[in-house]
Amino acid sequence: MIAEDAYAEVERLTRQRARNFAYGIMLLPRPKRRAIAAIYAFARRVDDIADGLLPNEEKRARLEQLRGQLSAAPGEDAMLVALADARQRFEIPADSLTALIDGGVQDTEQDRYADFDDLRAYCSRVAGAVGRACVPVYGADQPARAETLGIALQLINIIRDVAEDWSLGRVYLPQDELERFGVAESDIAAGRVTPEWHELMSFQAQRARAYLADGLTLLDYLDRRSAACVGTFAGLYRTTLERIEHDGFDVFGGAPTLSPVAKLRVVGAALAR
Repeated sequence: MIAEDAYAEVERLTRQRARNFAYGIMLLPRPKRRAIAAIYAFARRVDDIADGLLPNEEKRARLEQLRGQLSAAPGEDAMLVALADARQRFEIPADSLTALIDGGVQDTEQDRYADFDDLRAYCSRVAGAVGRACVPVYGADQPARAETLGIALQLINIIRDVAEDWSLGRVYLPQDELERFGVAESDIAAGRVTPEWHELMSFQAQRARAYLADGLTLLDYLDRRSAACVGTFAGLYRTTLERIEHDGFDVFGGAPTLSPVAKLRVVGAALAR
C-alpha cells in the first residue's frame, strides 16, 4: 500500500471516529494533519483492543502483536503504513507509541486506582504519550508540556465517562478520594448525584483545570496553525467540562454533546488567540 492511500484511510477514520478531534486537525497544513491522523488511528487501534469484548489474555496478545509491528515492515495495514511514513517525516518518538500500548495492557490488568499518583501514571501512558507523540509534528521540543496537556484531557475524559467506564468494570476515580468524600461504588452503580458526589467531582474538575492551564503553556511554543489546532482540542474539552459542571456533574445519562455551532465557536476562539 502506498502512503497516499494509507493517509487517506487514517484521515477518513479520524473524521468518522473522532469528530471533535477532526475540528482541530483541519486547521493544520496537510503534512501535519496527515501525521496527526496517523497517530490518532494508532491510538484508536490500541483503545479498540483494550476496550473490546475479547478475553483479557487475547487483548494482551493483540497489543503485544501491535508492539512488534512498530518495528517491522508495515505491510498492507493502512494505519501502520501511514504511521511509519509519519515517523520518518517528524521523528515521532518510539517510546511514546509503546507507552500507549503499555496503557492498553494496563487496562486489561488494573481497574481501580488507589490514589492520584497511581492514576496519573496511567494517564501519562494513555494520554500524555499522545501529547509526546504529537508535539514533534507540531514542531516544538516541549514533550513535558505536551504530556501535561494530554493528562489534562484524560482527566476530563474520566469525569465525562464515569458511567461508561463503570459498564466496563472500571473506576478511574482514585479510591482514597472516593472514601474521603464519602462516595461508594454503589452510588456510581446507581447513578446517584448526591451532595458528596458533587463535592468529589468538583474536586476532580478543579484538578483537571489546573493541569489544563499548565499544559496550555505549550501554545506559546507553537506556530500559529499548530497552536490553533491544539487550542481547539483544549477548548472543546474545556467546554465539555463546563457543560458537565452546569449539569451538576450528572454524568450518568450520557456524555454531553456539543453542537456544530458550539464547536465552530471554539475553533474561532483558537484562531483568534
